[in-house]
Amino acid sequence: MNQASVIGSGPNGLSAAIVLAQAGFKVDVYEAEAQPGGAARTLPLTLPGFMHDFGSAVHPMAAGSPFFATLPLEKHGLNWIHSPAAVAHPLDDGNVVLLRRDIDATVANLFEDRQRWRDLFEPFAKNWSAFAEEILGPVIHTPRHPLLFARFGIKAMQAARYFAQSHFNNTRTRAVFAGLAAHSFQSLDAPFSAAIGIVFAATVHAVGWPIPEKGAQSITDALMAHLRELGGTIHTSRRIASLSELPDALTLCDIAPLHLQRIAGDRLAPPYRRALSEFRLGPAAFKIDYALSEPIPWRAIDCQLSATVHVGGSLEEIAMSEYEMSMGRIADRPFVLLAQPSLFDPTRAPAGKHIAWAYCHVPNGSQIDMTQRMEDQIERFAPGFRDCVLARRVSTPADLEAADANLIGGDIMGGAMNVRQILFRPTRQQYATSDPKIYLCSSSTPPGGGVHGMCGYHAANMALRNLGR
Repeated sequence: MNQASVIGSGPNGLSAAIVLAQAGFKVDVYEAEAQPGGAARTLPLTLPGFMHDFGSAVHPMAAGSPFFATLPLEKHGLNWIHSPAAVAHPLDDGNVVLLRRDIDATVANLFEDRQRWRDLFEPFAKNWSAFAEEILGPVIHTPRHPLLFARFGIKAMQAARYFAQSHFNNTRTRAVFAGLAAHSFQSLDAPFSAAIGIVFAATVHAVGWPIPEKGAQSITDALMAHLRELGGTIHTSRRIASLSELPDALTLCDIAPLHLQRIAGDRLAPPYRRALSEFRLGPAAFKIDYALSEPIPWRAIDCQLSATVHVGGSLEEIAMSEYEMSMGRIADRPFVLLAQPSLFDPTRAPAGKHIAWAYCHVPNGSQIDMTQRMEDQIERFAPGFRDCVLARRVSTPADLEAADANLIGGDIMGGAMNVRQILFRPTRQQYATSDPKIYLCSSSTPPGGGVHGMCGYHAANMALRNLGR
């Protein structure tokens, strides 16, 4: 039996390990932390009985992952919970825009933009399997669905602000699209910043924005259970300082390019090392986990229909927040992404109590405390929010990196999403390195950040092809 090693037990590392185990390899996964999962972990970060997601709390890309769809994850305990609305976007006039999985219910909210929204996003939602196959991998490839991919590509190259202003007339629609696009960690005036907004709008209607029952750890636990069923072994609290610690065999690395350079040493050719050194880190997250005495008191009560709330107001305000971040500055009114999973999953907090998860975008390595700015934004749409806080756990960019070494400077996206790194991530070789036995499978490879496992899936399949398997 062929042997393989995987460094890192995040969703991409576990996905790579599963692909190799399916191909008959004896796979060992090495995880530096005591608890597997990387950013897909659930932890008691505040008070006893309150369980918080370290990374993503809401998982449209996991629910829509082509690879995860082939695995028996439900058999291993993964249960998706869908809130009545996928996304809530409160506005200063006391109203809220709700995006629902049912596109008819969504467009009823969008007034004169109802047909525009349907025309733009329904084709991608209806053809999600084909669309996901095209977008969740290297950007430069031979499309299997060229018309669908071309329809996306022409619009995806646009800046999000231009896209919103040129396609939508209503300020409500522009605002809700800006919230979707701001997940990209880019200025909304940057090329390709519309892409994430388009993809996320499609996921709303294709697969929804569900939360995993009992938290993100359920995704990790299901992947691990399936890997063990295939004969794989997971070693925790095992930080790999050098590849010389591992067998001389196929090795896939769910780690940042900087860490690959360090642990691989002279096994990487100088030109490849130089190419890796040019890889640029992305902006950071500043995150707060809350234990709450009651649900968040949103002025627009329908915000309680969604596990996800985009707190940022208008297109112009969200664009300013993301522009400031892209210029290395701090926004006075940051765009805040907030999740409230305990409204729909009572396992996450003691009876009658709740949790919330929130973060904003800041420059990489920022040391500025964003707590007051973030809470001012939440209070703006939910007066009395601070009165509900029993405890908070603040995670600065440095704290995030300390808990997961791959989040360098608080970068949760695996590197900047500039044009070069969208097209060639992390180098022109993508998953391959200069050593035929070493592959990179982290979110620093295509398609980038998110809990979908597709980086690991593609990297492992490239390795198998190169081995003639």
